[in-house]
Amino acid sequence: MHARAFALLIAAAMARAQPGYPPPRDAAGKPDLSGIWQVMNTADWNLEGHAASAGNLPQLGAIGAIPPGESVVEGGTIPYLAEAAARRKQNFANRWTADPEIKCYLPGVPRATYLPYPFQIVQSQKTILFSYEYAGAARIVNMDSNKQAPIDSWMGWSNGHWEGDTLVIDVTGLNDKTWFDRAGNFHSAALRVTERYPPRGAGMLNYEATIDDPQTFSRPWKIRMILYRHEEENARLLEFKCVEFVEELLYGHLRKKTGGKP
Repeated sequence: MHARAFALLIAAAMARAQPGYPPPRDAAGKPDLSGIWQVMNTADWNLEGHAASAGNLPQLGAIGAIPPGESVVEGGTIPYLAEAAARRKQNFANRWTADPEIKCYLPGVPRATYLPYPFQIVQSQKTILFSYEYAGAARIVNMDSNKQAPIDSWMGWSNGHWEGDTLVIDVTGLNDKTWFDRAGNFHSAALRVTERYPPRGAGMLNYEATIDDPQTFSRPWKIRMILYRHEEENARLLEFKCVEFVEELLYGHLRKKTGGKP
């Protein structure tokens, strides 16, 4: 085996084997999760395993193609109820125009975590801010209260607590307008998401989200992946206000036509 390849395998093995990793801590002694994080997977294209395939515009060639990816769903597949599975199939067929991400709508939870863009965690004892580069999305995790969501919204209502070194967030009050991915996987307004963020190693967090929606799925199910901290100098979120890029898609049909026609 090539020496460099062997070294990379050893490094990967060491990264996986850090059960006693001592994470950096904040003033209260809790793990300090502050920083800019990002996934390295293709979950936003499809949470389930999928092969590479062509995109919607053949003239874009490989640039518009869909990359392959392994499933991040525990057990491999999402346990849809029969009627919901039929709707998911319809969503997939209409994904090039119906996906909320295409329209620059807020991504919801858990999708905001594994979009192919970074997000930032800013931690304090009473609240934790999650700020996402995509569409300027944000949410605040309440750490000193357990209030209920006043209304349903795109990013929901987040209450958090610590279980040892693991940040646990209970997300409710999510509307039914978001998808889980570009493949049309969806949920109802009954969705409840329980997120867990245990430190994995230097610059890494495990991410686990339990999906509970009895109107759509036959049982609760989980997704798992790794988050990586940006360590480059002056790492920061940049502005990605995508609304201006989708005005034609959303409102083009309302524009007056030329040639005397309305």
